[in-house]
Amino acid sequence: MLVAAGRACYDSASLEEGTVALSSAKNRVEPPRNVSLADIKLLAEALSKVLEDDKAEDLAFIDLQGKSSLADFMIIASGRSGRHVAALADHVAAEAKRLTGRPASVEGMANADWVLIDTGDVIVHLFRPEVREFYNLEKIWASDRSSHRMDAT
Repeated sequence: MLVAAGRACYDSASLEEGTVALSSAKNRVEPPRNVSLADIKLLAEALSKVLEDDKAEDLAFIDLQGKSSLADFMIIASGRSGRHVAALADHVAAEAKRLTGRPASVEGMANADWVLIDTGDVIVHLFRPEVREFYNLEKIWASDRSSHRMDAT
């Protein structure tokens, strides 16, 4: 059985429990749903709230509209350690699935230095602080008008 998620399809029959194999070569079983930009922004804000609740640090919310066709919003946050980053990623992925009805693509959980969660419309980058400083994604994607930092207290 193929299950569509984001921009890739999953072959759930050939997966071990707890793992997801991506294959963009497979056709979607169902067409992507039409979602308004307001709904996508609500999803991004809900995922940001999960990060705030789980004590993520230095949240950045970046509006990608007109900058990239990859997604509409990007969220960047830091965890205090690899374990914290992994826990943040688990919670964000679970909330994304609960809200969208489809699993998000998650990469980087093995080391949890930099974990990427792609819902199709919202991309979440979670870093350990020193890794985030090294890659400095905010400098690449953010501009004064499209990004704001959020206090995670």
